[in-house]
Amino acid sequence: MLWACILLPQLALDGVMRRHPDPDAPLVLVTGPAQRRVLHAVNPAARAAGLRAGQSLGAAQALCGHFATIEHDPAEVDRWHDFLAAWAYRYSSLVCRTMPSALLLEVEASFKLFGPWPRFEAQLRADLDALGFRHRITLAPHPHAARALANVHDGLAVTDEAPLHNALGQLPVERSGLAPGTATSLRRMGLRKLRQVFALPRAALGKRVGPDALAHLDRLTGTLPAPLQCYEPPDAFESRIELNYDVESSQALLFPLRRLTADLAAYLAGRDGGVQRFIVVLEHERIADSEITIGLLAPERNPAMLFELARGRLEQARVPAPVRGVQLLARELPPFVPAGRDLFDARPQQAVPWEQLRERLRARLGDDAVHGLALRADHRPERAWQSEPARNTTAPPLPRPGWLLPHPTPLRDHHVRILAGPERIESGWWEADVRRDYYLVETSLGQHAWAFRAAGDPAADGRADGFMLHGWFG
Repeated sequence: MLWACILLPQLALDGVMRRHPDPDAPLVLVTGPAQRRVLHAVNPAARAAGLRAGQSLGAAQALCGHFATIEHDPAEVDRWHDFLAAWAYRYSSLVCRTMPSALLLEVEASFKLFGPWPRFEAQLRADLDALGFRHRITLAPHPHAARALANVHDGLAVTDEAPLHNALGQLPVERSGLAPGTATSLRRMGLRKLRQVFALPRAALGKRVGPDALAHLDRLTGTLPAPLQCYEPPDAFESRIELNYDVESSQALLFPLRRLTADLAAYLAGRDGGVQRFIVVLEHERIADSEITIGLLAPERNPAMLFELARGRLEQARVPAPVRGVQLLARELPPFVPAGRDLFDARPQQAVPWEQLRERLRARLGDDAVHGLALRADHRPERAWQSEPARNTTAPPLPRPGWLLPHPTPLRDHHVRILAGPERIESGWWEADVRRDYYLVETSLGQHAWAFRAAGDPAADGRADGFMLHGWFG
């Protein structure tokens, strides 16, 4: 087995920055009691202004007069950790998130699907860059070894035991994952690298550092199995963005809405599922929250489509008060079946597939404005169709016009040519009795029409009188 470690050194800050409208402005996360507020993390702009993690808030304000402060929330960090585990689940069925700010993936079984490790690693990095999370990635035969190597390296891939032992031996003891007190004791003994620790007699080393440190060293080399609790994706998606100011325009809500729908799409891709109904909740300060429900006729997980549908419904919604936060809830997550496509797709480059066009029209015009047609068990043409939700309609077995007139009208053309027919339709003796002979005719202008005469009325080529026009063929 080969394990990839994805280390997320700035998980708390990245989770805030990807939702912040101005990521280039100085921003810090603060923590600690009210009497001593300290900086937990700073973004690059704040670091350029002289701010550092661990500084007191007062000292930071003396160095830089203008920077945004956000409270560090460990629960929010856990939610981001879960979100990235759900994303990683699309690449491996064995995902572990028990180590803080890190993900462990068993990837050897996925090489046949995603290609060799260099290509696989590039895909992981591209996804993480798109999601907005800084990272370091290493590969090793054992999970704890991959995690320890990520403390020092980025991009290191070790697949055999001999190079792994050499790479572990070069790790500083304080970066090897040992407890801080144990690492300090080893340094006081003059041991700077793990190779020096590995060279010591095991019994004597155990007396000095204890059984827990020995067990950690054994897990690094794979001598001691390391049971890991694997991640299982939840059956619902919930995400929230808190706004730093009151928002009264729907246009200002598009940025958080795009982030939320992109996160939903990433979660669905990892779960290999789709969404058919989700809710956008707009939080207000003094009144009840507003809910905007987005329903689809078929499961979908394309981020661009989810955003466009949500935006269309948001632009039509009436927002009764300023918005302080936005939530996205998706609890109905049916299986996703990709639409079938031809190997050589003949559609023009800018053409929109029917499923996307249908959902766009429903989002723009409303659910009741777009519907399809379905066959009804009635031979009378004007009663043979009924409206239904906009789905793909099965064509009738007999030729029928795509445009049926509301009421038959006389066909005023003296040079029609009969192409097919007659087809007799006799039905409705219980109401609106119909007895007609239908013909496919060609008009003098080359149009194909569906016309009828009374049943039993003889018709011959060139005789145009008596025809009633009922529909046009495309």
